[in-house]
Amino acid sequence: MRATTEAMEGNLVRLSVEIDEPEFDQALGDVARSLATQIRVPGFRPGKVPRKVLEARMGGAGALRAEALRESLPDFYARAVVDTELDPIASPEIDITSGEDSGGVAFDAVVQVRPLVAIPGYDGLHVTLPGLGVSDEEIEAQVDRLRENDAELEVVARPAIDGDLVTIDLHGTDASGAEVVGIDDYLYEVGSGTVVTEIDPELRGAKAGAIVAFEAPTPGNEEEIVSFRVLLKEVKVKKLPTPTDEWAAESSEFETVAELRADIGDRITRVKLVQSQMALRTKTVEAVAELVADDEVPEVLVDAEVNERLHDLQHRLEAQKLGLAEYFSATGQSPDDLLASVRADAHQAVKADLALRALVEAEELTLSEEELDEEMATMAQRMETTPAELRRQLDTAGRMGAVRSELRKAKGLQWLLDHVDLFDEEGTPMSRDDLKADAAKESEESE
Repeated sequence: MRATTEAMEGNLVRLSVEIDEPEFDQALGDVARSLATQIRVPGFRPGKVPRKVLEARMGGAGALRAEALRESLPDFYARAVVDTELDPIASPEIDITSGEDSGGVAFDAVVQVRPLVAIPGYDGLHVTLPGLGVSDEEIEAQVDRLRENDAELEVVARPAIDGDLVTIDLHGTDASGAEVVGIDDYLYEVGSGTVVTEIDPELRGAKAGAIVAFEAPTPGNEEEIVSFRVLLKEVKVKKLPTPTDEWAAESSEFETVAELRADIGDRITRVKLVQSQMALRTKTVEAVAELVADDEVPEVLVDAEVNERLHDLQHRLEAQKLGLAEYFSATGQSPDDLLASVRADAHQAVKADLALRALVEAEELTLSEEELDEEMATMAQRMETTPAELRRQLDTAGRMGAVRSELRKAKGLQWLLDHVDLFDEEGTPMSRDDLKADAAKESEESE
C-alpha cells in the first residue's frame, strides 16, 4: 500500500491511497472467510462454503468484491493516516478511483485536518498572579478567628447592631392562624439572615424587651406569607480574650503570640504559593488561547469536545445515581443553559489546544525516543501491561501519533510556563525562581 497527501483549501487534505492487487486479494479472502462462517448454505457446514458458491449466493463475484471494499477500505484508510502522519478531525469522504471491478484498488479520501493557527505575540505574554507577600492585617485576621473560638458572651444594654448575638422567642403563623414557627430562647446573629432576611431590619436598633412584628414569605414559596412575632430577650456581644502569651499557650501549640503569628504567616505564604502555582498554569493557558481568533476554531472540534464533556457529566451523574432532571432541579439550569455553558468552555478548550500545538511548531519542539519510551513505561504501569504490548495496541489503533502529539503539546506548555512574564496584583514583577525555590522547599518538607 502506498499513500500520498495533497493540501487543499479550508484545512482539507486529499489522501490518495494505492493498494496492489495481491494485497487487496488478501483482504478479499479475509472477507470471504468471514462471510462463509455467517451465511448458511444447505449441504455445507459453517465456514466450509466454497468461494464460488458464496459468490453465487451473494449475486456474483462483483457483490463479494463490493462487500470486501466496504469492509477493508476503513482499515486501509486508517493505515494510510498513520503512515502519512495526518491529524484528521472529521470523517473522510472516500471516492474509489479504480479497482471496483478487478485488479488493484485506488481511492482518494478528502479529510478535514486540525488547522495550524496563528498565535501572534506568544513570546511576549504576561499573566497576573496572587502575590506571595503576607500583610500584618492578614495575620491579625487569623489571630482574631482563633480568639473568637475562646470568646465569651457578654450581655449589653445598648440597641442591637449587626454581629450581635440576640436571644429571641420567635413565633410565626400562616394565613389561617396556625402556628408554623415556634421556638424560644433562640440565639441569633443579627445581620446573618439565616431565619428570614426581613428579621434583620426589625432587630437592628431594638433593645432587650422589645417586641417586633413583621410579615415575610415562606422560603421557597413566595406566595405563602407568614406573620412573625419576635420577643428580643437579650443583646450579647462577643468578648474576645486578649492575645497574650498565656492565651497562646492555652489555645495553640505555641508558647508565645509571636510564635503563633510566625506560624500563621508561614501557613498563609504556603497557601498563596499553591494559589500562585495553580494560577500560573491556568492563566497562562487562558492567555495563549486568547491569541487564537474565534473564526479559526473548527466547529467539528468544538462539537467533539462538547459531546465528550456531556458524556463525562452523564457518567458522573450515573455514578451518583442521579438523572439529568435531578441535576437541572438542583442547579437551577435549563438544558439550553447547560449546553450554552458547556459549549463556551469547550470553545475555549479547543482554542487552548490549537494554540499550544501552534507553539510547538513555532518553537520546533521535538520529542525524543527516550522521552516517548519513558511515557510508554509510565502509561503501561498505570494500565498494568508492558510497554511493548501498549505500543502494539496504540499502533494497531492508529493512536501513536496522538500520543506523540500530546507529549509535544505538554512540552509546549512547559516552554510557555518558563517564558511568560509574571506580575502580582500590584503590577510588580514576580520571580519565577522564587516560585520554583519555594515549591522545592515545600516538597522537601513534605517528604
